[in-house]
Amino acid sequence: GHRCEEEEHHSLETFTFYLSEPLSKERVEAFSDGVYAIVATLLILDICEDNVPDPGEVREKFHGSLLEALSEYGPNYLAYFGSFVTIGLLWFVHHSLFLYVTKATRLMGLLNVLSLAFIGGLPLAYQLTSEFAEKSHNEIEAIQVSCVITFFASIFQFAIWTTALLNEGETLHPFARYGGKEHAFMFAKLALYPCVSLGAFFLTCLLSEFSTAIFHLMQIIIPFAFLALRIFVRISLTAIKSVMSLSRRKVVLLEEEEACLSPNETVS
Repeated sequence: GHRCEEEEHHSLETFTFYLSEPLSKERVEAFSDGVYAIVATLLILDICEDNVPDPGEVREKFHGSLLEALSEYGPNYLAYFGSFVTIGLLWFVHHSLFLYVTKATRLMGLLNVLSLAFIGGLPLAYQLTSEFAEKSHNEIEAIQVSCVITFFASIFQFAIWTTALLNEGETLHPFARYGGKEHAFMFAKLALYPCVSLGAFFLTCLLSEFSTAIFHLMQIIIPFAFLALRIFVRISLTAIKSVMSLSRRKVVLLEEEEACLSPNETVS
């Protein structure tokens, strides 16, 4: 019985150590870039396969106007651009994250694989939101599925950063650690997609007029939210630093004034 307890304790230590073992950061990034490239390629193939008007249909139905024929496929093109923007920004967030990761662990690699698994579902989300009819129950469910896929793809990226923070001295660049100049922006950047996807999911539960067009427009607007977020964080941090520096200057001036006073004036 004593030997079994020792073996069980040893196996638990081995399992814990296994998760914290270092993993090649370059291979994690290369594998991730490959998956993102394949997902983007599948999305491009999807939009090019069935969304090109037939020349005969353009001539007969649209009186030879190609632009009018393309307008028939407008919702599909909007879904494509919204989905591609989502893939591109998730890749950008992933790149920014591993730019500050100095050493990857196997737990971080596992979380990265889980994130990539949901990244691979984004072409499915595109197909769902572009195929089902507007103003139907299936349209709302397709949006909800897309929100769930985006949420888990992004929340696992957030989990990678959280795991790195637990041992930040070895795994993170000083800029991304607690108190680093990029720490607040990394938190906001990684939390943006989970918050937006959750918000869109709950909006579909509350609003009956929510549609795929609104959902994909939200996806396209998110890059501007990234830019606005960057500016807001920079302005906020600059304002906080200026306020702190002013308060410190006041304290220094008071100390200098007290030092210049005579002992009798100080007592009075």
